Amino acid sequence: MPAGTQAMFATAQDAEQAFYRALAQADLDGLMRVWAADEEVVCVHPGGLRVVGHLAVRESWQDILAHGSLLIETSRLIEQTTVVSATHCVIEQISAHGPDGVQHAYCYATNVFHKGSSGWRLVLHHASAAPQSAGAMDLHDQPGTLH
Repeated sequence: MPAGTQAMFATAQDAEQAFYRALAQADLDGLMRVWAADEEVVCVHPGGLRVVGHLAVRESWQDILAHGSLLIETSRLIEQTTVVSATHCVIEQISAHGPDGVQHAYCYATNVFHKGSSGWRLVLHHASAAPQSAGAMDLHDQPGTLH
């Protein structure tokens, strides 16, 4: 896609797929085309502080992608959709190559999308570390600690 061209995402699923594809390709510009271009966007990386605003979100991803791509597979989608918003709660399996081979980490992530005149856009990505058991095929989501 030429520089400056705004992608049009027909569904929240299309936007989410583009988000994870851009991470796998370490494509910062492609990643930021998924985000809404306003100052109300929010991103929380695992163990990190809340990042608010388009420029701050871009800078946070730039720092992360400077180390290379993120290969993330999502599973166990819980989706809530209205005419103009969609919330996706997923389990992310993040794969990284390390000295001992491929390492896996798991996160719980919530992606919130809003539909506007330019299609669906990401307005919030919140990821937090999950236990290794989050990747188990027979894991059943259960209520946990109330906070």
